[in-house]
Amino acid sequence: MPAACLRGHGPASTHPHPEPIVSLFLLRRLGAGLVLVFVIATATFFLTSVTGSDPARRIAGTQASAAQVIAKRHELGLDRPVLTRYTDWLSHAVRGDLGTSWFSNQPVTGLVGQALPVSLSLVLAATVLTAAVSIVLGVVAAVRGGWVDHVLQSISIVAFAVPNFLVGMVLALLLAVELGLFPAVGYVPLAGDPAGWLASITLPSIALAVGAIATVASQTRGSMIDVLRQDYVRTLRSRGLPVRSVLLKHALRNAAPTSLTVLSLQFIALIGGAVVIEKVFGLTGIGARATSAASQGDVPLVLGIVVVTVVLVVVVNLLVDVVLGWLNPKVRIA
Repeated sequence: MPAACLRGHGPASTHPHPEPIVSLFLLRRLGAGLVLVFVIATATFFLTSVTGSDPARRIAGTQASAAQVIAKRHELGLDRPVLTRYTDWLSHAVRGDLGTSWFSNQPVTGLVGQALPVSLSLVLAATVLTAAVSIVLGVVAAVRGGWVDHVLQSISIVAFAVPNFLVGMVLALLLAVELGLFPAVGYVPLAGDPAGWLASITLPSIALAVGAIATVASQTRGSMIDVLRQDYVRTLRSRGLPVRSVLLKHALRNAAPTSLTVLSLQFIALIGGAVVIEKVFGLTGIGARATSAASQGDVPLVLGIVVVTVVLVVVVNLLVDVVLGWLNPKVRIA
C-alpha cells in the first residue's frame, strides 16, 4: 500500500489535533462571555436611565433650589442625551474606569475592590463546601440506598426549604453568641490574619451553602444512580475492580458533568443569597454595596457592581466549561 494511503488512514488524519480544538473551545466560550457582559451592562445602563428618579435632587438635598439642582444635574452629565452618556461610560469602562460614585465621590473601582474580597470569600467558601459535601452525600445516597437514602433526601428537603438567613441567625446565636466559637459579626482580611479570616467567614459560608448543598446533592445522587445502572459499570465490577475505583474513577467522573453544571448555577444563586447573609453578619460586601447604591440611585456604582458580578459569573462558567471539557472531550467538539 502506498505511503500516502497509509498516512491518510492514520490517527492524525481521522482525528483533529486536540490543541486547536481546545483553543477554539475556549475562544468560543470567552467570546460568548464577553457578549454577555456587554449585553447586560448595556441593558442595565439604559434601565437605570428610565427609572424616573432624579439623582441630582437627592444629592443636592430637599432644601436645594431649582438652580442648584440644575447645576448638579449638569455636573453629573444628566443633561446630556442618554446615548452620549452611554458611549462615554462604555469608552471608559473598557479601559477599566467605571466612573465615580455620585454620593461618595470615590472611584467605583475602589469601592467595588473594597467589597469584593468579602463577597468572594463567602461565595467561594460556600461553593467549595457545597461541592465537597454534595459529592459525599450524593454518592452515599446513591450507593447505599434504603433508609440512608430516605434520611438524606429528607434532610435535603428540609435544608432547601429553610431560608438561609434563618440558618445564619441560628448559627450566630448558638455558635457565636452562646458558645463564642466564632465571631458574630465583622470580616477579617485574609492577608492580615488568615485564622481570623477563616473564623469570620465560617458561619456565613455555612448558612449560605445549606440550600445549595441540598440542590447539588440531589442532582449528584440522581446522576450517580443513572451511571451505576450502566452496563460498563457492571462489567467493571464483574472484572473484580475495587469498589472505590469503580465509584471514583469511573462512575463519579461520568456523573460529574451534570453536577458541575448545577453547581455553576448555584454559584450565581449564592451571589444573590450573599446579599441577605451579609446583612445578618454585618459584612460590607458586594451585596451591601449594591443595596445601598440602588436605594440611593448611585448609577455609576450600580453599573460597576453589575459589570463585576457578571464578569465573575462568566469566569466561573468558563472554568466549569474547561473542567467539563476535560471530563468529557465530546464537549470540546460539540
